Amino acid sequence: MSGSGSPGGPAGVSRNRRRKLEKNLKREILVSSNPQESWVALREDKRLAEVMFDRPDQNRVLGDIFLGKVEAVLPGIQAAFVDIGTGKAGFLHVSDVNVPAVSGEEHHDDTAGGSNVDIESNGQQKSGRRRGRGEGNERSGGGRGRRHLPPIQNHLKKGQTILVQVTKEAISTKGPRLTADISLPGRFLVYMPYASRVGISRKIEGRNQRAKLRKMAQKVLPKKSGGLIVRTVGEEVKPMKLEKEFLRLHERWQRISRDAEALSAPSPVHREATLISGVIRDLFSGKFEALRVDSKQAYEEISDYVKSVDPDLLDRVHLHSGPTSLFDEFGVEEEIQKAFRRNVPLKSGGSLVIEPTEALVSIDVNTGRFTGKGKRDPEQTILKTNLEAAREIAKQLRLRDVGGIIVVDFIDMDLQENRDKVLRELRAHLGRD
Repeated sequence: MSGSGSPGGPAGVSRNRRRKLEKNLKREILVSSNPQESWVALREDKRLAEVMFDRPDQNRVLGDIFLGKVEAVLPGIQAAFVDIGTGKAGFLHVSDVNVPAVSGEEHHDDTAGGSNVDIESNGQQKSGRRRGRGEGNERSGGGRGRRHLPPIQNHLKKGQTILVQVTKEAISTKGPRLTADISLPGRFLVYMPYASRVGISRKIEGRNQRAKLRKMAQKVLPKKSGGLIVRTVGEEVKPMKLEKEFLRLHERWQRISRDAEALSAPSPVHREATLISGVIRDLFSGKFEALRVDSKQAYEEISDYVKSVDPDLLDRVHLHSGPTSLFDEFGVEEEIQKAFRRNVPLKSGGSLVIEPTEALVSIDVNTGRFTGKGKRDPEQTILKTNLEAAREIAKQLRLRDVGGIIVVDFIDMDLQENRDKVLRELRAHLGRD
């Protein structure tokens, strides 16, 4: 179903529903860390919403910047394979190459670049992967995929060196996904050296506030020095902090450029923040009631960082102690185990059956023993089950870090009005991720 963006249309109704859902949402971050591994759990309304972990020996490269060497240019698929020195050549599509803007190009306030990813969700990976993610680790967006692009062979040649950033880890036999549209995330801003405009996070919705932030960002951004995105956490930021962060990110980019000039390809140039640092930078804001840490060293590092960027949040950082581990006390371990199950029960008595395959993930919705008002009104029974399933599906996709093609088989409904209700509910809950 195609949705209208107007307030009265399906997309507008979904946004209003999402705002209501988030208004009273209780959030907290749990951090469990030791020398062997680090875990971060995000909880919403006392339920596990996301889990991330990192081990030093996993050699994750998501967000890292490399000086790569082009191994092959394939005009047939408009892509190139780039050796970045990690074993498997990375995949670089023409939409992720720094191609000069074409006359009539469609611009979007909230996107910049070409990795076809919404600015509030930049492909950063979840459980099992190191990342600097966020309720806005905003990176390149979907603008370039919507315009005609010159052939990739006009821009890249075999043997050429190129500065690239990893946007997706290598999976199975596939190498990492790369972009040449470099972006450097800070707490309040994302700096994009190859962009040319200012964008605002889509989660900042007030028109006046967006205009105010745009003017602030434009003032701190010198001409021909790149582009900026103001992140969700920066909604209430002061001009001085914004300028200070831009200068820091701009200096980092200059250092990266100097380092790249002195290196031979393939070579690593810049590493993304570690898991805990990235989460605190990208996520921790006034929307979270608490941040609980079970490591004194991590607690001190987090406290020092929060004190420097947002001291008002310092009283929300807590060091966990006691005989019970942090994750056990809040039931995180048990919820992680449930995330691997094929069947997910619904409170109504129905269930979801989640089946991952090579090509896609299928989700089947079953009524189970739930009969509602019985034979008199089976449509309402099915509607209630589908609505509950839509809410649970959104939670499971986020928790399990499911991507790619997802096919959901809801229970058939006769009324278009009811089908619309289910779709709006699914959209609203997916919008929380």
